[in-house]
Amino acid sequence: MHASHSHLTLAPEGRGVSRLLSRLSQTRPRGVTLAAGVVLTLIISVALFAPWLANHDPLALSPADRLKPMGSEFWLGTDPYGRDLYSRIVYGARVSLTVGLGVAVTSVAIGLPLGLLAGYFRTLDAVLMRIMDGLMAIPGILLAIAIVSLTSASLWTVMIAIMVPEIPQVVRLVRSRVLATREEAFVEAAILMGTSTPRLLWRHLMPSTLAPLIVQGTYICASAILTEAILSFLGAGIGTETPSWGNIMSEGRVYFQLKPSLIFWAGLLLSACILSINLLGDSARDALDPKMKRRMS
Repeated sequence: MHASHSHLTLAPEGRGVSRLLSRLSQTRPRGVTLAAGVVLTLIISVALFAPWLANHDPLALSPADRLKPMGSEFWLGTDPYGRDLYSRIVYGARVSLTVGLGVAVTSVAIGLPLGLLAGYFRTLDAVLMRIMDGLMAIPGILLAIAIVSLTSASLWTVMIAIMVPEIPQVVRLVRSRVLATREEAFVEAAILMGTSTPRLLWRHLMPSTLAPLIVQGTYICASAILTEAILSFLGAGIGTETPSWGNIMSEGRVYFQLKPSLIFWAGLLLSACILSINLLGDSARDALDPKMKRRMS
């Protein structure tokens, strides 16, 4: 016995994942989505093969070669410390993608069970949601700066600092889907048949959250990449011993008028990466919610 579902609700048997993938491949097959996929694939490839693509040690200091122009030895020139700019940008892709993917996956992994519990158990709902409301009341960038300032500015610390403000959004999204789905006939039938609570949450309620979580995960990934760049640019993120697009731009801003390329290339890749992820997220949203696509068109 199956009740009718909204476009964002997956079938409880788990057929929804394959259905989502087939829908995604048929939705918006235009040049914009294809270009976004190609750009993101190239950036991911650069990050994966950074040791083979870089032609210099990104950490090697050479004061004699500082602020060199583009040439055969230094393809994009050098920074104020004589380090090869091209190699640092290539390795910086690793940091940005690691932060974006790590924050997205961890936020969903933590927010999903909390949202399921908050949506199903009314007693826990009041407590958990007040905690989430308190976290959402603090601006995310300020909370991240505070967490990094109280600890060491390592990669894992920055990821945790960015992740904490993102968890409440996932919890609220999952909770809203659970509140809507638990009134469905198939959930009530499962309860009457004596289905255990863990099985009910995992088998019947959790699948209804997968579609919006896929879309939300892409936005969290893009937001985390941008936040990491902001923190590094402000000097509150990853240290300069680990090249990232944010601290590359931070070090180059002093010499921007003398050599704009110190900021331009890192900023270009950062913008392309975030834009590609957001475009793919929009395509996923259209595929998972055709009604929204018709309303937007």
